[in-house]
Parts: sequence; C-alpha cells; structure tokens
Amino acid sequence: MPGLVYTENRDARQDYRIQLSNFEGPLDLLLFLIRKDELDIYDIPIAEITRQYLDFIDIMKELDLEVAGEFILMAATLIQIKAKMLLPRPEIEGGEEMEEDPRAELVRQLLEYKRYKEVAEQLGEIEDRRRRLFSRSDFSWQKPYHSVERELVLKDLTLFDLFTAFKAALDNMPKEPVHDAGSLGVTVEEQIAFILSLCDEKERFTFGELIPLFPGRIALIVTFIAILELIRTRRIVAKQASTYGEIWIMRR
Repeated sequence: MPGLVYTENRDARQDYRIQLSNFEGPLDLLLFLIRKDELDIYDIPIAEITRQYLDFIDIMKELDLEVAGEFILMAATLIQIKAKMLLPRPEIEGGEEMEEDPRAELVRQLLEYKRYKEVAEQLGEIEDRRRRLFSRSDFSWQKPYHSVERELVLKDLTLFDLFTAFKAALDNMPKEPVHDAGSLGVTVEEQIAFILSLCDEKERFTFGELIPLFPGRIALIVTFIAILELIRTRRIVAKQASTYGEIWIMRR
C-alpha cells in the first residue's frame, strides 16, 4: 500500500491556493445548511444559519482556501439580516407589519437558485444516462462492481459534505504543538500522487479509511487539499451512498 510522503523544509501548500468559487458558491452553502438541518426555507432561523455559515468560513481559512469575495459579502448580508431581525418592526394601524421580512430577498434568491440547480441536475442525469447508453459497447458490463454499484448506488455529494467530514476528522485530532507543525513538510503534490496510487490499488476507498494514515492535523489538512485539487481537475470523484454516509473516493 502507498504511504504518506514527507519532504522537509517545504511549504506544504504553497503551490495550491484553491479558489473556492471553482466548486460552489455562497447560495450552495446556504442550501446545504438548510437541507442538512431540514429547515423551512421560508422561515430560516437566521441566527443559527449565520453561525453555521461563519463556521464554514473558518474551515475554509483553516484549509488556506482563497475565499471569494461573494462568500464574504454573503456573510455580511447574513449578519445584517440577523441585526434587522433583532429590531422591533414598525406597525401601521390594525397591527399589521409595515416592512417586509428582512429575510424575504434572501429567500427569493435561494428559491430561484434552487430551481436552477434542480433543472441543471435533471439535465445532468439525462446526459449521464445517454453517456452510459452509448458506452455499453466498451464491455464495462463485465465489471459489475464498477459499472453498477459505483454509478447507481453511490451519488454525488457537495463540497460542503466534504467539509463536514473534514471538520469532524479534524475535531477528533489532538492539537499539535507549534514546534511540530513544520517538522514534516507534507506536500500537496506528493499527496496527490499518494491518493491516485491508492485509487489504482483499491479502485475505491472511503475518506474514513484515510484518517488512520494521517500522523497529525498537518497531514490531514494537506491531504484534504490534495483531494480538492484532484476533484477540481476531474481526476477523481467523491460520492456517498446516503446523506451523511461514508464518503467514497474513486478515479473519474
């Protein structure tokens, strides 16, 4: 089995500043949080959503990701809405509220974006079925594990599903002393090679299987960045069998 690779005195992340907007946008994150907690999109608990959103921004900073300005703008918008929700709303005669709910514009944006994503997903499913139909002649049917279980049982997941798994793994690791952080330079480039070799050896594996291989937080962070880079460059895919289930990693 391939192992983790270390190189001394190198900045592990210097050549891989990943732009988050290449994956998902701020509305994707909000929809993920709403779906994760099964919230009512028409009655968003803005204080809780704002807290969780800012937690994800912290994860992005931990990963040294380039957080696009649109994510920061949305964070400011959420904080502004939260502040407005704390203020008493002026009323007109009859006790009716005069001002629109501070969340109304955000809800409109989320509903519109949700409809757009649903249409895009439907078109993607049609394209996948068409591709499978025309690829049957490549004899991939002789490998049922690959062609059936991978494509029909497992489903795509979002970047934020990956972040959730990463945060859970990171939270379970002990904090490392400062002097240990630079003792081993685990590079993204080397971890990319490690993950690809593991894909070749095992065809697919779970993110959970990787965690015991990490000697510490630095290795986990750098390896996770390597996974993001491989997804961005379309060399691997990450899928789940069910919501909050194991994350499976495999070659595209």
